[in-house]
Amino acid sequence: MGQSHFEQNPSDPPNRLQRSLGLGSAVVVGVSAMVGTGVFAVWQGALERSGRWLVAAVVLAAVVAALNATSTARLAARHPEAGGVYAYGRIYFGRPVGVVAGVVFIIGKTASASAAALTIGLYVWPQHATQVALGAVVIALLVNIRGIVRSTRVAAVMVIVVGIALGAFIISSGLTLARSSVEFSPSAPGAEPMGVLAAAGLVFVAFAGYARITVLGEEVKNPRRTIPRAIAVSFALVMFAYVLVAIVVVSADRAGVAIGPAALNDIARALAPSWVVTMMVVGSVLAAGAVLWSLIAGVGRTVFAMASRGDAPRFFAAAGRRSRIPIRAEVAAALATTVLVIAGGLTLALAVSATMILTYYSIAHLSALRVAGVGGLAPWAGRVVAVLGLVGCVGLVVGLLSWA
Repeated sequence: MGQSHFEQNPSDPPNRLQRSLGLGSAVVVGVSAMVGTGVFAVWQGALERSGRWLVAAVVLAAVVAALNATSTARLAARHPEAGGVYAYGRIYFGRPVGVVAGVVFIIGKTASASAAALTIGLYVWPQHATQVALGAVVIALLVNIRGIVRSTRVAAVMVIVVGIALGAFIISSGLTLARSSVEFSPSAPGAEPMGVLAAAGLVFVAFAGYARITVLGEEVKNPRRTIPRAIAVSFALVMFAYVLVAIVVVSADRAGVAIGPAALNDIARALAPSWVVTMMVVGSVLAAGAVLWSLIAGVGRTVFAMASRGDAPRFFAAAGRRSRIPIRAEVAAALATTVLVIAGGLTLALAVSATMILTYYSIAHLSALRVAGVGGLAPWAGRVVAVLGLVGCVGLVVGLLSWA
C-alpha cells in the first residue's frame, strides 16, 4: 500500500495540516463552494429587492467579489496559513481584530451552511424542508471528515453534473422565453437604489466560495502560486453562469412566472420540459451538498486555527493523528449549522451570512492596505483595489441593513 495522503511527515509540526491540493483540486473546491446556495437560493429575495435591476445587482456583487478576491489572493500569497482573514487581521492589527475576523467568518459561513442545507430541503421536499436539511448536515459532516482529497474528488463530479443541469435550464428556459417574445430590459424601473444594494448583498453570498480556497493555505501545494490562480479561474466560471441565470430569472418574472424560494425549480416547471425539472432537483441537491460540506470544512479549519493560537478553546486545536483533519472543530461547525437550520429561514440565513462575510472582507481590505507589491500588482494598484473593495463591502452592508 502507498503512503496515505494524510500521513504526517515526521518533520511537520503536530498542529500543521497536510499539503495535498493542487490547482485542479483547489478550483473544484472554489467552484463547488460557490455554485450551490447562490445559484439556487438567492433569486427570490434578490428579485423582490431589485426588480428588473437584478442583473445590475449581480454585476455589482461580482465586482465587489472580484475586488475581495484580489485582496485576499495578495494576502494569501504573502501569508499562506490556515485561518484566512483571521490570520491577516491578527498579523496587521493585533489579536482583537483577528478574533473579530474569525468570529464573523464563523457566524457568516455557518449561516451560509444552514442556507445550503435548507436549499436541499426546499428543492427535495418543501413540506419537510427542515427535517431534510438536518439530515443533509449529518451526511455532509460524515463525508467531509473522511478527508479533503476524497471530498474534492466527489466535488469534481458534482460540479460537472450541476454544470450540465444549469446549462439545460438556461438553454431550455431561454428558448421558451425567446419564442414568447418577452422583452428583456435590465434597466427598466422596478426598485430603489437601496434595494439594488440589498439584492447585491444577497447575491454576493453566491460569490463568497473562493474564501474556501484561502483558508486552505496549509493544505495547498505551492500556495503563493496556486491560491491566486485557483481563485481567478473558479471566479470567472461562476460569474459567467450567474449572469446567464439572472437574465433568465428577470425574463421569467416579466413573463408572469411565479417565483418562490426554490426559484429555478419554479421557472423550470413553467418553461422547460419535465426532464429539465428533474435535473434541476438533482443539480440543486448536489450543488448545495457540495457547498454544505465545503463550508463545514472551512469553518472547522478557522476554529482549528483560532484554537491553535489560543483564541478559541484548546479542545478544538486537535487534529487526527493520521488524517490531519480537525474533526472536533468540524463537528462543532455542524452542530452550529443545525441550530441555525432549526431557528431561522432561508432568507434570514442568507442575510446574516452576507452581513457577516462583507464585514470579514472589510477587514481583509484593511489588511491588504499594508501589503507591499505581491500577487502581480504594484503597491499602489493593490491599495486602490483595497480601498474600492472596502467601499463596496460597506455599501452592500448599508443596503442590507436599510432594507431590513
